[in-house]
Order: sequence, then C-alpha cells, then structure tokens
Amino acid sequence: MATSQLLILNKKQIQQKIDRIAYQILEDNLNEKEVVLAGIWDRGYKIALRLEKVLKEIADFKITMLRIDLERESSKLIAKTDLDESHWKNKVIIIVDDVLNSGKTLAYGLGVFLNTPHKKIRTVVLVDRSHKIFPIATDFVGVELSTILKEHVDVIVDVAGEEDRVYLS
Repeated sequence: MATSQLLILNKKQIQQKIDRIAYQILEDNLNEKEVVLAGIWDRGYKIALRLEKVLKEIADFKITMLRIDLERESSKLIAKTDLDESHWKNKVIIIVDDVLNSGKTLAYGLGVFLNTPHKKIRTVVLVDRSHKIFPIATDFVGVELSTILKEHVDVIVDVAGEEDRVYLS
C-alpha cells in the first residue's frame, strides 16, 4: 500500500529557511569572535554545513564545525564528537538538527556541552513538530508544523539522486 506524501518544503524553500536562520544567528551573535555549529549526525550536520556556507558569506566571526553522533535509541546519553571540548569551551554553541519531535535528540545533544563552560547555547531545527516531551525550546526554526503523532516528517537533504525536500507522510 503506497503512502501519500504532502510536500512541506521544496529545495528552494529549504534554502530560504536556512538563509533566514543564518541571518538570525548573525543578529544573535554580532559581537562574537567565534561560533560553534554543532550538527547532530547526519541530517542535522548537513543542515549545519549549509548554515556555515551562508554564515561565511555574511558574518565576520569564525565558524567551527562540530559533529555530534548520538545513540538515539539509548535511554541514556551516549554521544561522541569529532572534536574535543577545547574547541567549544567558553564559546557560543549552536546545536543543529533537522526535525524536533519529542525533544530527546536535542536534549541529548545539549547534554554533550553541560560539563564545559560556554557563553550560550542555542538550538536550530528546520522543522518543529511541537510534540515535545522533553523541556527543549527551539531558538531558530525553519517551519513549525502541527501534526498528529502517527504522521512522519521526512527531511531529504544531500541524498544522491534525490531532490532536497521536506514532506509529511
């Protein structure tokens, strides 16, 4: 049985959302010398790379890219990063993911940074579904959707042979 798909964002709209979020990040960090973009692997990291590209064109601050690998199915925080904490200590950290559903992934992503001093932590998601069960707020959002729990939001970015898109199924 085929499932129906409702297009939420096309390739152009995704880029428009990323551009807008990049300007919001710039405005929030005008006086900073460095910002750490911490993308949750894999789609969050891909969105962070796109944000980095836009920010390099518009911002004067240095951008450090950080990859967070989480064991999403675990009931406790199990995470790895591709850089050690000296790269984010006393800096602005921006955690990036594709979809906020329950908030668990962003909460675990936040947990990576809690034992290290930082200036501030912000969150970015392309799609916020507003089904949070964790006390997570999003600072920068591409689009907010009111969905029912059994619906699924798919984000397709940088997949070989596929057009970038966000759809509801």
